[in-house]
Amino acid sequence: MKKIAIVEDEPLMRDELIHLLQKAGYHTFGIDCFHNITEQLIPLSPDLVILDLNLPEVSGFQICRNLKEKSPIPVLILTSRDQMRDELHALELGADEYLTKPCRKERLLARVSNILKRFEGRANLLEGNGFLLDRQTYTLYIHNNSVILPKNQGKLLEIFLSRRGEVVSKEDLCIALWGTAEFIDENALQVNLTRLKKTMANLSMKQQIIPLRGIGYRLEKKEEMT
Repeated sequence: MKKIAIVEDEPLMRDELIHLLQKAGYHTFGIDCFHNITEQLIPLSPDLVILDLNLPEVSGFQICRNLKEKSPIPVLILTSRDQMRDELHALELGADEYLTKPCRKERLLARVSNILKRFEGRANLLEGNGFLLDRQTYTLYIHNNSVILPKNQGKLLEIFLSRRGEVVSKEDLCIALWGTAEFIDENALQVNLTRLKKTMANLSMKQQIIPLRGIGYRLEKKEEMT
């Protein structure tokens, strides 16, 4: 059963959406605490987030941005804001659909179904900046092409994408590659990192691996480099 999270601060609207979607066969739950919403959503791993824009503490725009930076979870904006600039801004931030209230239930259910179908089979895909990685085959989808990475390069890229911008220690990288951090020559790790960096550069990827002395490594957007 598909899981749908509803981020809506109006209790009556939230309850109505929960009832409608549950009746349609979805496992649905509402978010009623509006502090650190992204951190609440990601561990729940919903198949879809229905998100209002006018929320207390933080705007739906910021939540959409944060969620899309940290996960591939699809987002459907459902809001009373009917200005074109709001819709365009939401889509630029990565929203997958934009509907305005009031909305006929048939239209909402159709859009929900369409989004879920589009994302069917993407459970094995990790999303980076402008590319996707299949974590089963280590196939990299980028620039309308596919490239099968060598196994060790795929393992490294997988752990960086799974950590979503966090620092990954040398020990964790060794465990990802060899299942242990003991008795591993650090030169072997450096060789594998260098090969992955070269592959990423050759593919003109928008992210690169940055060493943090004494801590580990992190995958960062090139434009964020100083």
